[in-house]
Amino acid sequence: MTGFVKTITIRFQHCDPAGIVFYPRYYEMLNAVVEDWFDEALGLSFRRMHLEQGVGVPAVTIETRFLRPSRLGDRVTFTLSVRDLGRSSIHLDQVAACGGEVRMTAALTLAYTTIGPDGTIRSASIPDALRGKMVAYRPSG
Repeated sequence: MTGFVKTITIRFQHCDPAGIVFYPRYYEMLNAVVEDWFDEALGLSFRRMHLEQGVGVPAVTIETRFLRPSRLGDRVTFTLSVRDLGRSSIHLDQVAACGGEVRMTAALTLAYTTIGPDGTIRSASIPDALRGKMVAYRPSG
């Protein structure tokens, strides 16, 4: 599979006074793509995860490279792929591109966790059914 693809239009809310994406907004976009991947591709919305199942996938690490600026009105295509899966860790890569040029890359590690009634967060094994769906987003080759 080629990866999960989502296009985001760069809006005024994403930009600094120079009209380019203010870099912290990219982190919001990265998370939006992860959230959409879970909902649209894996069939598990964040609402259901957090409010009904008591699980979550907080980011543990995010390493980014900002290669070219994105500007107001650009339509940036994010491609998410699964680099590796551990027992409870999900290692993702995202590439953001526009007009054939890469604007930003990110390597993310998420932890599959349970959220107890007292708010305690603990790592947990990724369920086999969910793992099976995630594996489909590993790059072929």
